[in-house]
Amino acid sequence: MTIARRSLLGASAALLAAGPARAQGWSPTRPVTILVPFVAGGPSDIIARVIAARMQLGQTVVAENRPGANGAVAGQLLTRAQPDGYTFLVGSIGVFAINKALRGAAIGYDPEAFTPITLAVTTPNVLTVNPSSPAKNLAEFVAWLKANPGKFGYSTSGVGASDHLTMELFKQRTGTDIAHIPYQGGAAAATDLLAGNVHATFQNMPTIHAHVMAGRMRALAVTAPERHPQMPDVPTMAEQGMADFNVTSWQAMMGPANLPAPIRDRVAGEARKALMDAEAKDRLTKMGFDVVATSPEEFRRFQAEEVARWTAVVKAAKIEAT
Repeated sequence: MTIARRSLLGASAALLAAGPARAQGWSPTRPVTILVPFVAGGPSDIIARVIAARMQLGQTVVAENRPGANGAVAGQLLTRAQPDGYTFLVGSIGVFAINKALRGAAIGYDPEAFTPITLAVTTPNVLTVNPSSPAKNLAEFVAWLKANPGKFGYSTSGVGASDHLTMELFKQRTGTDIAHIPYQGGAAAATDLLAGNVHATFQNMPTIHAHVMAGRMRALAVTAPERHPQMPDVPTMAEQGMADFNVTSWQAMMGPANLPAPIRDRVAGEARKALMDAEAKDRLTKMGFDVVATSPEEFRRFQAEEVARWTAVVKAAKIEAT
């Protein structure tokens, strides 16, 4: 574990303990909704339901799937929501960083205007192929694509999502050509890879972990600096000759802009407690998530860095929204 990560987790633990004392004075009087910007079964859906099931606000907390436009539909709904503590959004790096880097104001919402609640989890992407592929490692995958330019397709959770930009960055770095086939969420992208309708994906680890472990998919590389404990036999990109190809996807929770501090602090404290619940954390870790559960302030700083990073990647790769 890096020094930066230990510091982040230590600060989060301290704030988690202090959170309830700061957040007294607000309680909801009707059910609370957590919007999920993708279809059921993907990482955002998993995290939203873990949080919703464990928050103790005195009212029911419901996760509601509102997919469309790589999270823009849900983002626009949160933009229109009143800052009264009854509507939140659990979404991905795409929803809260890459969409802005790729489309700017055209997405119809500003993710940096939302009220940060918590950076919930991080996870690497995994380069995965259907078992019918002849590629057994990264070098063979590159050679296979170069021998068949434009003949194969890769699935993603949507235009501008982290899995999309990861593959586009990969194509730039390797000089390969593989067609983009977007879906509404990672679960749908994985389903068509399982069916053999597409040939590869750079999917979040939790989405494909069970399939890889069961032999239904073949993992070629992880986009983390080190091998992941849930897939210890899968080498990193750097181990296979692609240095500095590190992409960490993440899931986070936001509230509407101008959410009052007492509401923000109460919800943030409950969300972090839900994520750090022993059973929930164990389950998420086994799926490939790294639970971080930051404070709102930590998440705000992290988000700003990610928006800047992906804006630079989009410009350098000359990626245009469709």
